[in-house]
Amino acid sequence: MLPDSENYSINMDQYKKLSIVVPIFNEKDTLPKVIEAVEAVDINLEKEIIIIDDGSTDGTRDLLKKYENKFNVYFFDHNQGKGAAIRTGFKNATGDIIIIQDADLEYNPEEYPFLLKPILAGDADVVFGSRFVTVLPRRVLYFHHYLANRFLTFMSNLFTGLNLSDMETGYKVFSRQAIKAILPCLTASRFGIEPELVAQVAKRRLRVYEVGISYRGRTYEQGKKINWKDGAAAIWHIIHYNLFVRK
Repeated sequence: MLPDSENYSINMDQYKKLSIVVPIFNEKDTLPKVIEAVEAVDINLEKEIIIIDDGSTDGTRDLLKKYENKFNVYFFDHNQGKGAAIRTGFKNATGDIIIIQDADLEYNPEEYPFLLKPILAGDADVVFGSRFVTVLPRRVLYFHHYLANRFLTFMSNLFTGLNLSDMETGYKVFSRQAIKAILPCLTASRFGIEPELVAQVAKRRLRVYEVGISYRGRTYEQGKKINWKDGAAAIWHIIHYNLFVRK
């Protein structure tokens, strides 16, 4: 467990490497572009790219073969869910800061410097990218998705006491100390990982910042995977991980 923020001093010399955890399921069309963007962004830190294939069946696994000698690539024999992939990435990350990067091009790696800044400055243990508190471009899509996201964020905030604007954001960044504190308690295998991460961060009173990000949302025709069943399950996950799971 990390000490309270008023007693927590950061040694800036500890930030040498960024681990980028990339969970993948059937993203052969977007993966090369995401990897290219991650490699291109200038952050003045060593980059460790960790790719976890969650049982893809569209040819993604064959594509990943060419990255095996360059990055840390892990293959699941069958689909286990985003949460399982993220937990595997966290367990194998060696960086001083760890960021989750979806492989679907909805989130832009060029914004890493903004996301990392609160941690590098010694102000935060955790940073969430917000699609709603931002001046950057955000693609306008499904109104029911917007309502669901706002409701789930509101519900999560009621239990955690945080005032997040975007609990379900794909951009979540953690200091290594924060990962060490929460990783042993993480159990979610699928999209429940999002409210679980927020719940564990809140239970440990970690210092959380939000940073506005752009968002290039996809349609279902373009491969978007989350649906109303995941939204309904998120309600249970919020209650479960906040009320019935200890630190």
